[in-house]
Amino acid sequence: MNQDWEDRVADAWAAFDRDEYPEERAEEFRALIDGLVAELPDDSPVGPFERACAFDSTGHSDRAVPLYREALARGLDGYRGRRARIQLASSLRNVGQPEEGVKLLTPELDAPSDELDDAVRACLALCLSGLGRDREGLSLVIEALAPHLPRYRRSMANYARALVDREA
Repeated sequence: MNQDWEDRVADAWAAFDRDEYPEERAEEFRALIDGLVAELPDDSPVGPFERACAFDSTGHSDRAVPLYREALARGLDGYRGRRARIQLASSLRNVGQPEEGVKLLTPELDAPSDELDDAVRACLALCLSGLGRDREGLSLVIEALAPHLPRYRRSMANYARALVDREA
């Protein structure tokens, strides 16, 4: 992997985000990602991660799950590793396994903070909701939203805690 490869992957995803690969061109997009992955060493954890993302983004969470797991098993870490855990949890929820998503993301609440913190909370909230634990999920969403509000930050943070802690 080098910067040229990273730039080409970023360009592919930017084209996807611009809707240059609508549903009827999903297979073409996955082939583009497969071509880029083919340039990586066979044991690279980035390859299965990028392929998982492509399947996930084109509506195939079921095919993404084993690829995310493979990427993490190969040692995917750092920013991509955190993304893989978030996206795997989301895919697990989509395939009817939200409890696995909760187990995967709960430790991420204590991970070093980064720009993915709110995504962790949002995805974890969806997994909790899938288990009928809506109050806990709502608490996480309000907790994630509170710092972005121009006012009422402290009140919203307190309300988020009160949803799960009756003594708060």
